[in-house]
Amino acid sequence: MKWFFAIFCSIMFICLGVFGTHLVYSLLFPIKFEEEIAAASQSFGVDEAVIFSVINVESRFKAEAVSSKGAVGLMQIMPSTAKELASAQGMSDFNLKEAKHNITLGTYYIAKLCKQFDNLETALCAYNAGPTNVKNWLMDKRYSDDGKTLKEIPFAETKGYVKKFHKNFKYYSARIAR
Repeated sequence: MKWFFAIFCSIMFICLGVFGTHLVYSLLFPIKFEEEIAAASQSFGVDEAVIFSVINVESRFKAEAVSSKGAVGLMQIMPSTAKELASAQGMSDFNLKEAKHNITLGTYYIAKLCKQFDNLETALCAYNAGPTNVKNWLMDKRYSDDGKTLKEIPFAETKGYVKKFHKNFKYYSARIAR
């Protein structure tokens, strides 16, 4: 097993030397589904870098992904939430494993949460932990001073999610800047 690790590391160092950090960044921060993301971004007024970041954090761009909790597709949308979102968008038929449908519904949901919470970071917390949890946190002085922003995120998973999002957002914002 040690020899495998040594060979793997050697190959990685050679790749870094030949291809530079671009290869590593392309693996860590892929750019896929550009047309679908651009269309959803324009339709709902959500920055493309936000959409790329959410997809990378949620599914690593795997359209067929299904979480242990039942969230589906690129943006990991719960089927019950998807039905509500699709109804609001006038979509009678959708497939969460189809990139266009998933990105449209997920981006619409982010836009809706941003309007509801008036803050991207709080909206992202709601995307991950659910709007009801976030409403409760905002009413709790331990987590919010003003009832609009969170000074503390009580769920470790959500705190980690937001941290991963910011790391991705920094990269995607620079990479897709126009």
